[in-house]
Amino acid sequence: MNRSRFRRQRQRGVAVVTALLLTTLAVTIVTSLFWQQQVQVRSMENQRLQLQTRWIVRGTLNFSRLVLFQDFLNSGGVTRGNAAWATPVEETRLDDYVERDRREGEDYNATLSGRLVDAQSRYNLTNLSTARVIDPDQQAVFARLLTNLQLDAGLAQAVAKQVQSTQKVAAPTTTTGTAATGKAAQSSGTEPLELVRVEDLLAVSGFTPQAVERLRDYVIILPQPTLVNVNTASAQVLSALSPSLPLADAAVLVNQVKQNRPFYSAQAYTNALAAVSATRVPQVTVDVKSSYFLAYTQVQLDRASLASVSLLQRANNGLSTVIWIREN
Repeated sequence: MNRSRFRRQRQRGVAVVTALLLTTLAVTIVTSLFWQQQVQVRSMENQRLQLQTRWIVRGTLNFSRLVLFQDFLNSGGVTRGNAAWATPVEETRLDDYVERDRREGEDYNATLSGRLVDAQSRYNLTNLSTARVIDPDQQAVFARLLTNLQLDAGLAQAVAKQVQSTQKVAAPTTTTGTAATGKAAQSSGTEPLELVRVEDLLAVSGFTPQAVERLRDYVIILPQPTLVNVNTASAQVLSALSPSLPLADAAVLVNQVKQNRPFYSAQAYTNALAAVSATRVPQVTVDVKSSYFLAYTQVQLDRASLASVSLLQRANNGLSTVIWIREN
């Protein structure tokens, strides 16, 4: 009898342990399912937030296009650095404008900031070569800009060769008007890296990350050659445009523009040069209007953040189009 009682107690103990193991297994499975569901919900929320940030950037670009169009109507074709388009949008809360289901007591952070920059206030590296022919005057301008920024002027030649070697030219045609084919049309080897953004200068021998950072606010790579706008250019760029214009004299011209005395023609700028320096004319042609602008946007939605820079091109009728958008 004692042996039988012991066997029954042992069976009950095994049953209890089995029940506990099954319960634990069931709880684990349910917890895993809830966790997977929570991950999926969070992933969907993140995707929605990212889509919302992109739509806000698009909306900001539309507003920027409107501002540039209004500036075109008001300015008579002259682009000034102290106009309304150049006023930055400081960090602005969007809580009341973004549609979202909020939880009670939730601290929802939604902000937007941005600014427009005249892309033609910077030196366009595309100017260094035309149809795979290096422009010596443009190379000299870039060399002086490097000197003004305390960089090696000899890098100008290396960059010019990089731009020259990667420029696209029209394919030769045969007498029948069709593009030539064969070995002459084929690449002779590995093509060098085309310069698309300032960071690509790291592919040019001699450039360091520190040098690229120093150049970032003074050079740009646009789809086509452009003229520097002397109304928005920095003193470093203005000094580089003329062979013997010191930085101090260039700063005088910049201050003149900031005091609401912009240049309304390239000849007016040349006349102003004669008043502050022995230099009579810039080495290259300049302009007082711009067609390319950079739009910087920073959007913060809860835990989603998006920083982007976009290139806008303003046509002769004042309407702007988005050339590209780059997310950082």
